Amino acid sequence: MLLRFPAWKVALLFVALFAGLVSSVPNLLTEQQRAAYLGWLPVQPLKLGLDLRGGASISLQIDPEELRANELLNVNRMAGDKLRETPLIPVRERAPRGDAVVVRVANAQDTPKALERLKTLGDANTYIISERADGAIEIRFTENYFATLQSNAVEASREAVQRRADGSGLVEPYIARQGDNRVLVEVPGLNPAEVDTLVDTLTTAGVLTFNLVDERANPAEYQVGVPRNNRIALPNQSMGGAAQVVMLDSIITGGDLSGAYASTDEYGRPSIAFQLHSSGAQKFGRVTTQNIGRPFAIVLDNTIVSAPTINSPITGGSGQITGSFTPEEADQLAIVLKSGQLPAKLQVVERRTVDPSLGADSIRAGVTASIVGVILVALFMLAVYGLLGVFAVIGLVCNIFMLVGVLSLFGATLTLPGIAGILLTMGMAVDYNVLIFERIREEKRSGRSPITSVEAGYDMAMSTIVDANVTHLVAALVMFNLGEGPVRGFALTLAIGVLTSIFTAVIVARFIMATWLRMARPKWIPI
Repeated sequence: MLLRFPAWKVALLFVALFAGLVSSVPNLLTEQQRAAYLGWLPVQPLKLGLDLRGGASISLQIDPEELRANELLNVNRMAGDKLRETPLIPVRERAPRGDAVVVRVANAQDTPKALERLKTLGDANTYIISERADGAIEIRFTENYFATLQSNAVEASREAVQRRADGSGLVEPYIARQGDNRVLVEVPGLNPAEVDTLVDTLTTAGVLTFNLVDERANPAEYQVGVPRNNRIALPNQSMGGAAQVVMLDSIITGGDLSGAYASTDEYGRPSIAFQLHSSGAQKFGRVTTQNIGRPFAIVLDNTIVSAPTINSPITGGSGQITGSFTPEEADQLAIVLKSGQLPAKLQVVERRTVDPSLGADSIRAGVTASIVGVILVALFMLAVYGLLGVFAVIGLVCNIFMLVGVLSLFGATLTLPGIAGILLTMGMAVDYNVLIFERIREEKRSGRSPITSVEAGYDMAMSTIVDANVTHLVAALVMFNLGEGPVRGFALTLAIGVLTSIFTAVIVARFIMATWLRMARPKWIPI
C-alpha cells in the first residue's frame, strides 16, 4: 500500500539522502573551507576534466621499427645463451641485422647442430628460424607473434607512462590506451613549460644497461650504433661524445632495478642512486668478480653515461650513476628508471593545450545552463501539476544533490559531456513524474478516490519507467565500455543519473506524496 512506509524504509531513505547531501557539499566549498570544516570527510569534490580546467592532451605512438630492434636484441642474447650451452658451439658472428638476428658459427659442420638448438627458442608460431644459402642462420618473428608483441608493448607503455605521470606528482592524469598502437595522456592544469617537461619524461625510453667495455676493439672500425661481432660502438658522454666499444650482451638491464632516486656523489654533483633486485645483484656481483680491472659502461638510451673501472667485486646490490646531469635531469631520469623502461620510444603524434580561461568559460556556461534548466523545469511542473509539481521539484533537487554526491564518492571527473549528462538526467527525472502524474489524472477523472488514484498512478507507470531505464542503462554501459575519454564521462554520468532519478522520482516523491495524503486527508487531488 502507498501509505505504508515501514520505519526501516524511512530510515534507509533519509540515510541515503543525507549521504548524498554530505558527499555533494565539498563541491560548494573552497579548499580552505573544506580543510577547516570537512577534513574528516573522505569524499573529495568532483575533479574537473581537461575541457573545464585546461591543460594538455598528448597522444603518443609506439615506433614499431624500434620495438622490433629492441626485441631482436633480446632474441640475440637468448641465442647466445643457447649456443653457449654444453657442448659449446663457437660463433663467428651473432648480431641483429635488419628484421632478423643473423648467426654464423665458426665451423660450418656445426651449422645443423646450431640450427637445431636455436629452434628450441620457440615454436613455429613465434620465430621463423632458417639457414640461408651462405650458411648463416636467420631468426625472424612471425607476423602474428610480432602483432602480439606490439599489442603487449602498447599496454606496457601505458602502464609505464602511468607510473611516470604518477611519479612526476601530476594531479589527476587521465591515461588510456587509444586504438591499436597509441596511448592518450590528458593532464589538467599544466602550463606550456610543464607540458614540455612532461613530454620529455614520458617519451624517454629509459633503456638502461650495464655492458662490459672491450678495450682492445678499435672504435674507428665500427659504425656507431650498428652491432658487429657481438659488439657495438656507442657515444660516451664523459669522453665528449667520442665512441667507445662495448659488448652487445648486457650484464644487467633496467628490469633488474628495484628502485632509483636522485642523489649526489661524493663531490656534491647530481647523480642517480639505484638498488638491484636479488637476482640482478647476484648477476652483477658474479660478473664484476670475474672482471676486476676491466671497465664497464653504464648505457642509457644507447648513450654511455660513464664507464667506471671494476676495482673490486660489487656485490651490495646498489650503486650510483654519475654524469653531466643537472639536478632537474637527475630527478627526471630517476622517475624514468624507477617507473621502468619503455618497450620502444614513444613518439608524439598529437599535442593539444587547452587554456584554463576556456575551461572557466565552459564552467560558467555549464552552471548557467544547469540553473536555467532547473528553473524552467520547475516552472513547468508547478504550472502544469500544481502541488504535485512541488513534490516533483523537491525530488528533482534531491536528485541533483545525490547525483553530484555519488559522482564525488566515486572520484569521477566532470567534463562538458558530463554536464550534458546531468542536464539529460534532470529531464529524465521529470519525465518519470510526468508519466506518474498523468496516470493519476486519468484515475481521478474515472472517479477514484485520492488514495486509490495515487496508488494506481504509481503502479501503472512503473512498468514503463522500468523499461525506459533498462534501455538507458544498457546504452550507458555500451558507451562506457566502448567509448574513450569524454564519452565514458557522459556514460558514467548517465548511468548514475538513471539510478538516482529512479530513487528520487519513485521513492522520495512517493514518500512525500504519502506523507501529504496521510496528514492532509484531501478530498480531491489538485491536479
